[in-house]
Amino acid sequence: MNGDREDARPRKFHDEERLAVEIPETAHQISSDSWFQVGFVLTTGVNSAYVLGYSGTIMVPLGWTVGVVGLIIAAAISLYANSLVAKLHEYGGKRHIRYRDLAGYIYGKKAYSCTWGLQYVNLFMINTGYIILAGQALKAVYVLFRDDDAMKLPYFIAIAGFVCALFAISIPHLSALRIWLGVSTVLSLIYIIIAIVLSTRDGLRAPPRDYSIPGTSASKIFTSIGAGASLVFAFNTGMLPEIQATIRPPVVSNMMKALYFQFIIGSLPLFAVTWIGYWAYGNSTATYLLSSVNGPVWVKTMANISAFLQSVIALHIFASPMYEYLDTKFGIKGSALALRNLSFRLGVRGGYLSMNTLVSALLPFLGDFESLTGAISTFPLTFILANHMYLRAKKSELTKLQKKWHWLNVCFFSCMSVAAAVAALRLIAVDSKTYHVFADL
Repeated sequence: MNGDREDARPRKFHDEERLAVEIPETAHQISSDSWFQVGFVLTTGVNSAYVLGYSGTIMVPLGWTVGVVGLIIAAAISLYANSLVAKLHEYGGKRHIRYRDLAGYIYGKKAYSCTWGLQYVNLFMINTGYIILAGQALKAVYVLFRDDDAMKLPYFIAIAGFVCALFAISIPHLSALRIWLGVSTVLSLIYIIIAIVLSTRDGLRAPPRDYSIPGTSASKIFTSIGAGASLVFAFNTGMLPEIQATIRPPVVSNMMKALYFQFIIGSLPLFAVTWIGYWAYGNSTATYLLSSVNGPVWVKTMANISAFLQSVIALHIFASPMYEYLDTKFGIKGSALALRNLSFRLGVRGGYLSMNTLVSALLPFLGDFESLTGAISTFPLTFILANHMYLRAKKSELTKLQKKWHWLNVCFFSCMSVAAAVAALRLIAVDSKTYHVFADL
């Protein structure tokens, strides 16, 4: 019993400056990855198959000027907000390896629970979107060879969910991805390059496109607000402390290197495929860009299979906080191949992803999920909470002007969050009337 209590105590970790920093108990590996590997984790999330939807879900509702400027500004403010959270990772002499731990340390138990709830919703909906994307990619391959409507989108979503579950059972924790991050990068380059090349070819051959924003005046307002939520969704994970937990010391400076890598180099493919896709097809761009492109069947097949496989890997990143919570709560330690550990991952992770898959098949409206996720969780976690936590933690070090700046961010993004949530719920309500549940989109 005494040994168990000792194991549960926070461990001491000594960084390069020999400062004692407490680390909470966790079943997963921490402090094991280079900043470069963590940069690839972040870039994998940014350039996941979601990028194939931004031409349709961001550029079409916003148009050229607002869409281009908005993406650049969203990247800049996202880098700034993420850097605030990264700098608080060792606040108060403790290593905060979970977002909820940091919020709980600064605000108390209620904030801990509220943050965990927001983060759970955020990650659950992101994972739901990944399964929808994976299902759409599989269906696109099927349609290339047999367009007979025998297989519906919900069937492909079910297959995608099953493959995601197999991968989750095989990879015990986030640091274990390692070589899979390289595989993910190759897969991303395949579908991004193919999408860019085929879109460019279509754009050069096509007559002048219509770039006007479609819809009535009222619908334009709501879709534009929803697209604004998708802008911030594109660059943010909602789980920065969990990713930072895997990085080697010095954790703050190394995390900043990883963030610069993500936003300066890692965002370039996202910009390219989003803008070129919109240029090629105008306001008729599909919400899944590979549905719009024309080209050899084998090339489109390779792109869709790459998008499917990359979605499986990327989903594991965003599901890892839930896996870490469950593994730590139930004391899953030792060899990942131990029968007890395998059985636990099979039952628990399989059950979690089964719920994701059911929701994905029930309401497969990808653009709506991006907007709602951005509104109810990405805005609060990445912008509102980040600015207020930094304001609270560093209040004695900030000037009056800096304090006003952070309060301005808190108020502005709070208003944006409410407006975007209303717009996203309206979009889902409209789509739910147009399409029945388990729709074959």
